[in-house]
Amino acid sequence: MLADFHPINIANHPVEVIKRADGTQIIRTIDALGEYPERITACLEQWAAKTPDRVCVAQRHVDGHWVELTYAETLKQVRAIAQWLLDVRVDGQPLGTERPIAILSGNSTEHLLVSLAAMHVGIPYSPISVAYSTISTDFGKLRHIIDLLTPGLVFADNLGPFCDAINAVVANNVPVVAVESAHAREDIKNPFTDFSTLLATEATAAVEEAAARVNADTVAKLLFTSGSTGMPKGVINTQQMLCANQEMISGFYAFVKEKPPVLIDWLPWNHTFGGNQNVNMVIYNGGSLYIDQGKPTPKAIHTTLANLRDVAPTIYFNVPKGYELMVHELKQNPDIATKFFSQLQMMFFAGAGLAQHVWDALDELAIQYTGKKVPMMTGLGATETGPAALFTSVEESASGVVGLPTPGTEIKLIPNAGKLEVRVRGLAITPGYWRDAEKTAKAYDEEGFYCLGDALKYLDESQPQRGFRFDGRVSEDFKLDTGTWVSVGGLRQFVIHHCAPYVQDLVVAGRDRSYLSVMVFPDMAHLRQLVQNNAQYTDADICRHPHVREVFERLISEMASASTGSSNLIKRLVILDQPARLDAHEITDKGSINQNAVLTNRADIVEDLYSAQPSERVISL
Repeated sequence: MLADFHPINIANHPVEVIKRADGTQIIRTIDALGEYPERITACLEQWAAKTPDRVCVAQRHVDGHWVELTYAETLKQVRAIAQWLLDVRVDGQPLGTERPIAILSGNSTEHLLVSLAAMHVGIPYSPISVAYSTISTDFGKLRHIIDLLTPGLVFADNLGPFCDAINAVVANNVPVVAVESAHAREDIKNPFTDFSTLLATEATAAVEEAAARVNADTVAKLLFTSGSTGMPKGVINTQQMLCANQEMISGFYAFVKEKPPVLIDWLPWNHTFGGNQNVNMVIYNGGSLYIDQGKPTPKAIHTTLANLRDVAPTIYFNVPKGYELMVHELKQNPDIATKFFSQLQMMFFAGAGLAQHVWDALDELAIQYTGKKVPMMTGLGATETGPAALFTSVEESASGVVGLPTPGTEIKLIPNAGKLEVRVRGLAITPGYWRDAEKTAKAYDEEGFYCLGDALKYLDESQPQRGFRFDGRVSEDFKLDTGTWVSVGGLRQFVIHHCAPYVQDLVVAGRDRSYLSVMVFPDMAHLRQLVQNNAQYTDADICRHPHVREVFERLISEMASASTGSSNLIKRLVILDQPARLDAHEITDKGSINQNAVLTNRADIVEDLYSAQPSERVISL
């Protein structure tokens, strides 16, 4: 099988399995974790000295050209900004753990510079989802975060879109820094400083004195969970978490130490995937980060494609929806496909399962342009785990497979309702939640393992080295009124894959009922392709169109034929014509569905699914 792939140096770490009398299992790698620095900006200093002229970060300017900063230039600007941050006072207090920095805007060179400067001198910062400021109408989640943080400084690239949010939730005495402000500075009451002032500050010995005090336990950043089960929690990220996790990653993906990675990446920095794994991978290994302002949507994907005309990544990270759109565009644009695959060593996905037809298409494209497949990898992690906790091997990588624990990480498997609940302990695990002792205490078991809430299943228990498969969220599982357990995660994945490409996500109903139903969030773009002259129809019309209904009647019948019993037999289905709502907590800013919130908010649809005489919108087996 490996002969089909381009050769790539990915380590194969042997594991040991310790089985206890109560059924609990401990799994860890035998190999020890390598050495790592105490703070992430030590890597910036290292590469600025070793490769001062290598591009560290680049972003496309509005006029179309790339604005690049070398490692030497990046370190110089980080020191200047750090000095300015050390000089800030709010009510006589310096910036620090009591007064961290809140970053409201998305990925940018300036965002990166502020974050590196803050970490360099031991000031915690928090990158906050842009959606909480610009899409939310009540600023509920943003207000909760700001109240919890008590920031001493707010940063935004372009002040204009964030004025309403700042005025609504930020205290008037908290200073604001922005790169672009136009007339927006007149719309806020807060003290304002232009970002250019920070860059013009002369760094003094105080910067390196502060950096010398930063250690492994220093709080580097606060990442807020996506709020899929309530209000976001502030996950403490220490310097040790960031650095140890990067050593864990390079301990698996050894090739990043052989050739500095080149990334062109859009993944948002308020999430651990983009902000910790990807950004820090570049800094840790002396690579180059090209910031992609595109997104995995039919419109914004073209920004990504324009960037890929210029930059050939060595590793490419994306979510499944992004890869689906990429496949279509790469087939249509051979010049971009040639560039994309020219230096590519590995692809990686997370956030959801990657549909097999998309995976197969990527393999076909890789073979077409390079002669061999490019490994597609994945794993398992969370905001609380740094994120990388488990990675797949090239041999076993498949949708739903999560692999084995990284060096320095051990997992505990607990028998729970017929499943193996997974808990994680290691050097990259958060010490807890910001200013929330109660939630922190509940997050760990008596041995200090973080309770992830997921379940795993051996690919082959007689061969533990093959790794594990994701077996759903323990908290989402429920029983039918017959007492039969329903594994929501596995069922959800099966339905999405079987109904591809028409289903974007779904919610499973049936707790304490006699049968299962699903509420489908459709992929409207693909759904519309089922209907001729679809421009004249609303989304609601499309969802109820006879041709669409006919397709889903066939799909629900096919799934029923493949079912093995009531735990995976879907008898009714509704296609939702209203997308999940952020303000109603139905969806997180990263697109994860909150199952319980959807079921609660749309209780009328649930009742319709279980009515003796359902409405016409219900598709029945």
